[in-house]
Amino acid sequence: MEPWFMFVRFMFVIFCAPVSPGRSRLIWLFPRIGGVWLHKLTTRWYSHMFTNRIFDSDLYLLHIEERNFGAVGLDDWYQAYYVPTSSDGMVIAFRNWFRTYYKNQIIWATPQVDQLPSIQAKDELLDRYWSHVVQCRSCSAALKAMKALGVILQVASVAVIGFLALAKGTLATSVVHRAVIVSAAVLGFAASRWLASFVEENFYFEDYVHAFK
Repeated sequence: MEPWFMFVRFMFVIFCAPVSPGRSRLIWLFPRIGGVWLHKLTTRWYSHMFTNRIFDSDLYLLHIEERNFGAVGLDDWYQAYYVPTSSDGMVIAFRNWFRTYYKNQIIWATPQVDQLPSIQAKDELLDRYWSHVVQCRSCSAALKAMKALGVILQVASVAVIGFLALAKGTLATSVVHRAVIVSAAVLGFAASRWLASFVEENFYFEDYVHAFK
């Protein structure tokens, strides 16, 4: 008998609809066969964190590719890309169809100046807070809770050290007790710094270096 995970199938489907030069609307689905209970084990904000990382890579690569197209011209797109394999057949077929029937032009709903928007800095292009977190109740609630927890950990760490200093010879006089208290304070402070880094990378900005991904 095959194990349960052999019957679980996941798929990530993305529909990308261009709305203006350099801008597209993404509609995504995460269909799966079996393993629905796995989704219930994770919070909504954690799932969003996972998908945001996927979109970051796609968004950055598309941002670069659009400018490569613009540099060589849509008629000569093949000069900017090397497409030798059979898996590139659909890309070549689409480009040929787009050139033949639409002359490499998209008929926008409203007139557009035929140029891409100015190049954005990475921290603007890959910003997560204003593009998602501030609009998502689950992610914004998680962000507030983690910030509050970080403050609590830091305050608790300082309070513990202060307590140890004030106690002097009255309490926690043994070396073991003092070592335990200091260790707890250090661990609490280290946890607060790790949490701050986690919040920054997952709710605000995480740099994307294509060569390392």
